[in-house]
Amino acid sequence: MTHALPGRRLSRAAIGVLAAVALTGLGSVPAVAADAEPDLGIGALAPITGAQPGSGVDVPFSVLNKGTEEVGKVWVTYAVTSGLASADSYSNCLYSTVSSYDENPESHVAVCAVEQPLKPGVVYVPEQPLGLKALDNALYDDVFMTVGATAPAPSDGGETEPVPGTGAPLKLVEKAPATEADRTHHAKNYAGAEVTAVNTADYSLTGAQLKGKAGDKVTAEVKFTNEGPAWVYLEQGQGAATVDVRIPAGTTVVKAHGFCSPVTRTHYRCGTAQSWVDEGRGETYPFVLRIDKVIDGAAGKVSFAGAARPFDRNAANDTAEIVIDAGSGTTGGSSAGGTSTTGGTDASGGTSTGGSDSASSSSSGGGSTTGGSDPQTTTGGALAATGSDSTLPLVGAAAAALIAGGGIFYAVRRRAAGGK
Repeated sequence: MTHALPGRRLSRAAIGVLAAVALTGLGSVPAVAADAEPDLGIGALAPITGAQPGSGVDVPFSVLNKGTEEVGKVWVTYAVTSGLASADSYSNCLYSTVSSYDENPESHVAVCAVEQPLKPGVVYVPEQPLGLKALDNALYDDVFMTVGATAPAPSDGGETEPVPGTGAPLKLVEKAPATEADRTHHAKNYAGAEVTAVNTADYSLTGAQLKGKAGDKVTAEVKFTNEGPAWVYLEQGQGAATVDVRIPAGTTVVKAHGFCSPVTRTHYRCGTAQSWVDEGRGETYPFVLRIDKVIDGAAGKVSFAGAARPFDRNAANDTAEIVIDAGSGTTGGSSAGGTSTTGGTDASGGTSTGGSDSASSSSSGGGSTTGGSDPQTTTGGALAATGSDSTLPLVGAAAAALIAGGGIFYAVRRRAAGGK
């Protein structure tokens, strides 16, 4: 975890594999002469801004056969993050959803078998730009494309059963003979672009109201929730949010959540499991506190840290309190940010278990999250905060490989703290 909201630009870091979908019934791999291996390239995609949730998004693209022989059939594959969907249903495409895994969020994938020859040295474009739609939760999204002469390999993340499209087929048409500039523009067989929508995401914090007497141990559950409507996807390897927790006077931290590390004895900084947070999801940070001295009405503060969040326009729920009152036992209650609950259920719908941090012995940043169907459901200690503004990348963000023969790739990218 790290608390800095990164700049919105394609990173210089590695390109990671997102998904390569297995094909069924789209035909066999075309025979290719050993001395004329296909060399296909896809043109760089331009960033798209100002997308409106609920509206269509056109993605122009182009393909170039850079080899010396005609290619009889190609696969055009594209994947989009969860704020986007296919608006056009092409009959020569298979559509599926790849679950989130490792550091990759859920994606929607289309694998299209284009049954037409591509002449060498000719630039091809679709009859119409690729048709996508910005969904209600769109904000910072991505589209990635590949072109290849062989079918993509199976995904590492697991996907739903592919469903064939029902509309007109995706077709390519000749544009013009390729120039040297075209060859440079089509240097790779994959390309990606960011799609920024006009939308908001309301980050909120919830504190706790506790009761106890001197010597008692009480648990304060601090919650971070993305109230939506948009999901938020930042830089891969960065936390989706950073939360500062300052404990009430007269108390000592006995055990902090594994995503939280001490800045001082009374100030902790907490991160998130992944670089994205879906709408309606988040994290819960349980803090076990020992009441050393009863100070009636003592309050600690919970607040967001790090860079500005231009997508969050509601400041009313950006802070909360942890309040300790004299009494016997503990109880959940209202705070400046909402209502506290006891137990270990986090705001993302799963269970979080506190880590081993304490005021005197804390876990330092490290570790990685475990891939699965819901990476936002985490176990404490999987990814800890640092006590400064340094970056703690997720394990594996820079260790990706390209799959020969075509596939879908995520570029590890940075998102602007001052983004649209």
